[in-house]
Amino acid sequence: MKKRLLVDLSSLKNIYSGLGQIALSYGTYFKEHYRKDNAPYELTLLLPKRYFGHFGDEVKYLSSTNIFRKHLRFFFPKFDIWHSIHQLSRFMPNSKDTKYILTVHDLNFLYEKTAGARERRFKRIQKKVDRADEIVCISHFTKNEVKRNLQLVEKKCKVIYNKVNLLDVNLAKKPDQAIKEPFFFTMGVINKKKNFHVLLDLMKLMPDKHLYIVGMKADAANNRYARLMKERIENERIHNVTLRGPVSHKEKIWMYQHCEAFFFPSLLEGFGMPVIEAMQFGKPVFSSRETSLHEIGGEFAYFWNNFNPEEMKQLIDEKLMQFYQNESLADKVKVYAKSFANDKHFEEYEELYKTARD
Repeated sequence: MKKRLLVDLSSLKNIYSGLGQIALSYGTYFKEHYRKDNAPYELTLLLPKRYFGHFGDEVKYLSSTNIFRKHLRFFFPKFDIWHSIHQLSRFMPNSKDTKYILTVHDLNFLYEKTAGARERRFKRIQKKVDRADEIVCISHFTKNEVKRNLQLVEKKCKVIYNKVNLLDVNLAKKPDQAIKEPFFFTMGVINKKKNFHVLLDLMKLMPDKHLYIVGMKADAANNRYARLMKERIENERIHNVTLRGPVSHKEKIWMYQHCEAFFFPSLLEGFGMPVIEAMQFGKPVFSSRETSLHEIGGEFAYFWNNFNPEEMKQLIDEKLMQFYQNESLADKVKVYAKSFANDKHFEEYEELYKTARD
């Protein structure tokens, strides 16, 4: 009898977030590769009901928006294997016999939350780690954070980088809003950890360029950061910065395709998917070197040593010209980005699913 596997894709509730995009890549992989007749397991995807059928007819679907399942674990059917694709999911297996695979993306809460909130989040994640049979981290940086801050006892962590799907340039659609060219581009949830505000003083020094900061607002507690950004742009008359809400998938592709460079000054990342997405289009990436970003960008990104606007501009002026004068650099960046787009990520998880069945 085939083992029953549940993969938790509940983060599809916010498809514009990084975790939502990761959940989408899982669903897409299973749609393309999973066939129930010859698969070694019976697959069920836990996701918002509006996505039922989105990933084909070969998989089963279970609603993550069911009011009872959101609060009472015993309303779940029993599974042999359960994979939480990130550590923030509210769902966990009910049965002690279920093999539990936990993927940890980051421990950003250690640096963002108040003392009380940190303690509550720590207890929840530690509980999941205690319950897990397999622990996977998405970068070596995250693995070191986990080993330093959580009690693993004798459990080991392995590193499996995120898959970053290739974006189809044929889908590109120019946003309806007028775009001033040449332009720089950055995107992410508009909150303090993304550090977007440092780009405002930078752009004051580059009046002949335009920057588009694209992303959704964070939760209500962090909306203050978005308001402050907007107020600074207006009060300081920074006419060459546009702060706007999220764009569609097709519009995002167009922005990557047509930007002159991609900026990513984030302070807290477990991986940094936009860095690799921008590189798919052969674009120069200027990034913070904080947390995982130096690891993921490697030798193919340019890293600011600090956020002094003059020094940030100096690096851009120097490297942007070099990048576009050397045609081979764009090709190297594309090849590097493509290395994250193969199915090695999922193949390694397939091995974990097999091992967990034993």
